[in-house]
Amino acid sequence: METRSKKIISNNKKAYHDYFIDEKFEAGIELFGTEVKSIRAGQVNLKDSYVSVKTGEAILLGMHISPYEKGNIFNKDPLRPRRLLLHKKEIMKLIGKTKETGVSLIPLSVYFLGSKVKIELGLARGKKAYDKREAIAEKDAKRNMDRAMKERMR
Repeated sequence: METRSKKIISNNKKAYHDYFIDEKFEAGIELFGTEVKSIRAGQVNLKDSYVSVKTGEAILLGMHISPYEKGNIFNKDPLRPRRLLLHKKEIMKLIGKTKETGVSLIPLSVYFLGSKVKIELGLARGKKAYDKREAIAEKDAKRNMDRAMKERMR
């Protein structure tokens, strides 16, 4: 069986800071040739993007793919809505989950799986300010503990 390599192009670090991620999904994304070339060059930004699930389709909004330098007339609008490729059952499941209050569908990362561009989506619940402070405090405590262990090992 062929093993396909996963090459991560972009991560949405802000999503992990602002949201609790409950569940993750993998989806294909409908792109044009110059957009794929631009993604291959790493010219993609997921920071303020989200997914809208309506009428049996999942649409990615707000993802910025910079125009390809050598693409001239074939370049598309960098912020255009892009259709996500999911099975009908997955879309129906996402519609049910996103109907709940406080649950959003956020893109977490863009990567190549073999030669295909894939996007990882997360069902997310928003964090409050105190949750963010708590997460930062835990991260700092872990970093200090690791630093102390490293010093002790010397």
